[in-house]
Amino acid sequence: MSSESDAHIVGRLTGQILPSFALAATNDQPVDLATLSGRTVVYAYPCTAEPDKPSPAGWDEIPGAKGCTPQSCSFRDHAKELLAVGVDHLFGLSSQTTDYQKEAAERLHLPFALLSDADHRFKESMAMPDFVADDMRLFKRLTMIIDDGRISKVFYPVDAPAEDAENVLRWCRDNSRG
Repeated sequence: MSSESDAHIVGRLTGQILPSFALAATNDQPVDLATLSGRTVVYAYPCTAEPDKPSPAGWDEIPGAKGCTPQSCSFRDHAKELLAVGVDHLFGLSSQTTDYQKEAAERLHLPFALLSDADHRFKESMAMPDFVADDMRLFKRLTMIIDDGRISKVFYPVDAPAEDAENVLRWCRDNSRG
């Protein structure tokens, strides 16, 4: 875990060119974010919980840990609006395995794929912030807007996960690719 300030993390990530990695996806189509043309929105989240299973120990006390399902549902509910304002690709990203993510994608009826960085290669290559809970290394919640393989905007921290998609939608409306 890093002691970097929020502003430093945003400043360091903004403008970065993404590394080329094929990430496993819940639709069984590997995704290399670096090669996607147009505007891509990726929201990184710690982990989704399985119904009727307890959260990791101390989960409610970890700043930013709670809210993965409301965040995913927010992007689900605003997916068509995001496409209408020029978002070409939309993904969720976590360090959970694709098999684990498939349950959440199906249960939540997500119209977009969830990406797995279970080996942490993408997160480490980008030096993205993370934390540990129950011996799991998890993404800290952040959202990236990527234009042609370069990060244009980073939302971090995401303190209100259920409002993340609305904030992204507003930014995309105000910053069209023209």
